Amino acid sequence: MKHIFRNGLLLALGAVLAYMAWNSYGWPGLIAVTGGLMMWLLLHFTRLMTVLKRAANRPIGHVDSAVMLNAKLRTGVTLMHVMALTRSLGERLSAEGEQAERFRWTDNSSSSVTATFLGGKLQTWVLDRPGTGSETPPPGPGTAP
Repeated sequence: MKHIFRNGLLLALGAVLAYMAWNSYGWPGLIAVTGGLMMWLLLHFTRLMTVLKRAANRPIGHVDSAVMLNAKLRTGVTLMHVMALTRSLGERLSAEGEQAERFRWTDNSSSSVTATFLGGKLQTWVLDRPGTGSETPPPGPGTAP
């Protein structure tokens, strides 16, 4: 629900900016604001395409170092941000369309990070190292129960 509200708020903000530009400067103001908004949209689209292009060239669920990924994760980051960190799509552990989504990334030493996303935001993650046989919770406020 927050996602829909945020998108509606951004659309309303863009419309208000366009209206203010039209009232203040006429056509040149409207064109300037519309150009700025288009550049902002293209910036985000380009970032998304770059992340997906890098992820397409790697095996699904692979990461260079699960321990380093565990250290870099923090609560509230998006799945796209985690994909940018790992440069890989995660191995899906949850059913398609199910909330909370679970993904796993594994490195060459069989250490893995299992991440849980709710509404597209990282909620918890767990590092599993085969040598210790136990799961290590993440540091700080993202600690899983």
